[in-house]
Amino acid sequence: MIAVLEKGCPLKQKADIVRFVEGAGFRVQVSEHSDQSLVGVIGPGAERLADELAAMPGVREIRPMAPPYPLVSREQHPESSRVKIDDITVGGNDLIVIAGPCAVESREQIFEVADAVAAAGASMLRGGAFKPRSSPYSFQGLGQEGLELLAEARERTGLRVVTEVVALEDIALVARFADVLQIGARNMQNFRLLSAIGEQQTPVLLKRGMMATVEELLLAAEYVMAAGNPRIILCERGIRTFEKATRNTLDICAVPVLKERTHLPVIIDPSHAAGRREIVPPLAKAGVAVGADGLIVEVHPDPDTAVSDGRQSMTLPAFAEMMDEIRTLAQAVGRGTPVTV
Repeated sequence: MIAVLEKGCPLKQKADIVRFVEGAGFRVQVSEHSDQSLVGVIGPGAERLADELAAMPGVREIRPMAPPYPLVSREQHPESSRVKIDDITVGGNDLIVIAGPCAVESREQIFEVADAVAAAGASMLRGGAFKPRSSPYSFQGLGQEGLELLAEARERTGLRVVTEVVALEDIALVARFADVLQIGARNMQNFRLLSAIGEQQTPVLLKRGMMATVEELLLAAEYVMAAGNPRIILCERGIRTFEKATRNTLDICAVPVLKERTHLPVIIDPSHAAGRREIVPPLAKAGVAVGADGLIVEVHPDPDTAVSDGRQSMTLPAFAEMMDEIRTLAQAVGRGTPVTV
């Protein structure tokens, strides 16, 4: 439920409204938009306060049918949020590109990729140290050794590090090395993990589950934010449909829909959507065209020998070529472009 306050509502009246709501046992979120103040009443049964709240001085109207994800809702927070990662801003004017291998395999591999994607204009380096795999016999990642290699690559190139957390017991370890904690598609509805990561202040990259609706993705983000971490980046990475020509189906509609419903920044993952490296560039360009704030792309020095997801990983030259095309498109849609080093 949201209370819309009168324009110019005095500070004392705002404070009285907040005290009333908190005194009734509900959580409060106050947001300002232009000259309008909104007070979100968060918690089950909030609608029972509607009549009393509507009668309080300073309240213009009550909106009882607020979305079930009030903290991440644009209705509650009309201004778009920006997530700062050192000198990088996700959700601002600049298009942010995250690139790297599906899995960290060796020092030589991750250094070669990091050098190449930095030179091509990427801002952040992705790479899995812990890998959730469908088969128990598939490569599961290098663990802490992989995290240490990512940190070395960051020191070498200046790229910020994005890597996945797959288990509660790994959160503190991964947070020591990573600049962004990724929650993968398979863990999007691992609610204990979402809440535990929400207790961290490290930025979070939350991927949409392969069979999740937009609302379910936003509710997953609500878990993270309700636990105390507002630094969330949403990622559309393709959903499972009856179509077999691609690994998943990129829901390009999800980008403008998410932009309409939430203030959080949104990026896309064309690699997991495509499953085929040759169609990653057109999907990436489609994401930029519909307003995505960035891309996360898989890149490998020799994709045919990759231990994980080689078929969807771009070669280093192909990635550089795609970045040139992305730069032109970003300029056309008024976005700041990735800068080569």
